[in-house]
Amino acid sequence: DFSANQLISLPLEICQLSNLNWLSLDNNQLSSLPPEICQLSNLTTLYLNNNQLSSLPLEICQFSNLTQLSLDNNQLSSLPPEIRQLSNLNWLFLDNNQLSNLPPEICQFSNLTWLSLHNNQLSSLPPEISQLSNLTELSLHNNQLSSLPPEISQLSNLTMLYLANNQLSSLPPEMCQLSNLIILFLDNNPQLKSPPPEIVEQGTEGILTYLRARLEPKG
Repeated sequence: DFSANQLISLPLEICQLSNLNWLSLDNNQLSSLPPEICQLSNLTTLYLNNNQLSSLPLEICQFSNLTQLSLDNNQLSSLPPEIRQLSNLNWLFLDNNQLSNLPPEICQFSNLTWLSLHNNQLSSLPPEISQLSNLTELSLHNNQLSSLPPEISQLSNLTMLYLANNQLSSLPPEMCQLSNLIILFLDNNPQLKSPPPEIVEQGTEGILTYLRARLEPKG
């Protein structure tokens, strides 16, 4: 645990800890990582929150055993396609960055259960998000989303969906198929017309009932 220091670089000696499986580098001043970090092949958990990373070091993508990756509060504007190599990820935190789109590669993380992307600049989600079949929590509040793809309704294990503080004008009626959804936050979407404010005030079950009625064929 090297969190909360004033590191501006990572000592190369750390990269010789070949049995290390948990590494926290939170709250430092790291703007890059040494290529040698790829030698930590047994890492399962890596925390890099509150640093100055503007890009994701490609070496991280070699951590095939990684299950938890946290990159909150950095300056990331994009992710490399190589991130798809992290096939064992089940937690991915990217809050408080500068992401303007969700790379389709993220949607290949079939083991992912928690994806957190709040406080970015996302304006849309790719249809491929439907591939995250094990996702239980999805955090998207404080972005610039103007719509959601109908494919989001295929996240059958989703229990919590955070959409507050966006620019949504409507929800796809297909979302009523999210049968395990317990929490749906829609506060502060000033353009939202469907569902209307009085339905939003009824909470998750009221919203799903409204969407179900819209999806059912008329007459």
